[in-house]
Amino acid sequence: MGTRMQEMVDAYLQSRRFERRAADKTLAAYGQDLAVLLDFCSDYNLTSPEDLTVAHFRMFLSEQLQSHKRSSISRRLSCYRTFFDYLEREGLIDRNVARLISLPKLEKKVPEFYYQEEMKVLLESIDGKDLWSLRDRALLEFLYATGVRVSECVGLDCRNLDIEEGVALVFGKGSKERYVILGWPAQKALMAYRLCRDVQVAERNPGEQAVFINRQCGRLTDRSVRRILDKHIQEVSGLYHISPHAIRHSFATHLLDGGADLRVVQELLGHASLSTTQIYTHTTRDGLARVYQRSHPRA
Repeated sequence: MGTRMQEMVDAYLQSRRFERRAADKTLAAYGQDLAVLLDFCSDYNLTSPEDLTVAHFRMFLSEQLQSHKRSSISRRLSCYRTFFDYLEREGLIDRNVARLISLPKLEKKVPEFYYQEEMKVLLESIDGKDLWSLRDRALLEFLYATGVRVSECVGLDCRNLDIEEGVALVFGKGSKERYVILGWPAQKALMAYRLCRDVQVAERNPGEQAVFINRQCGRLTDRSVRRILDKHIQEVSGLYHISPHAIRHSFATHLLDGGADLRVVQELLGHASLSTTQIYTHTTRDGLARVYQRSHPRA
């Protein structure tokens, strides 16, 4: 579509950054999705947004489905809808043809998670004999107790953690802040870790505010958390590998299995939409057993 269309894309991304406070990763994903659409338009000599018709969009989606998952295509179409909404709002097009295309139906997948006994085995396998073992236990206890995203965990500063009160202030997507709650096991692990962590930081990197530090006394990264989790999973016989994000899935699943209200879980997870939280309403074997025991006359 040429330079003019690229300028429209740039203006749209700026609006998402400043008006919607979109995260850098989200903006990068939008930029990549829109670049794919621009390439398609270039291939078919479409030089203006208004040149794109419903037929063009269907052709584009058909091509994409040959090499991409439906979830990826669905995400891209959602991006294009909001992009053309922006163009329509700015008076650059008369109508949003992307709104006339149906999203591809997605397969419903149960999120990956550990059962309660599996989480217990993993957490209790970390002995806490030195600073780094204490850190790992506190890190995983914190992730499981709060259900925070890994980025929220590694971004946590000491001033936003109140261990005695059992709460932490985290900053989620779009810099939205929320309080999360710590249970006693997480509080206990964090207390033990902070005593050693503060001594180490005072000696090697005074002023570092990150709660969870690396061996250079700097802030942990998302990748570091994955390595830590992988290490401890390998040390426990019989545990299959999960991602750090699956601990968040486990948190939500176990709360709902225990009878927590869906909207409360939504608030704790920091989801903007209740529909996002509803993916966790699958029933675990423990939940099935409890319902059976409570409900069946011959249980």
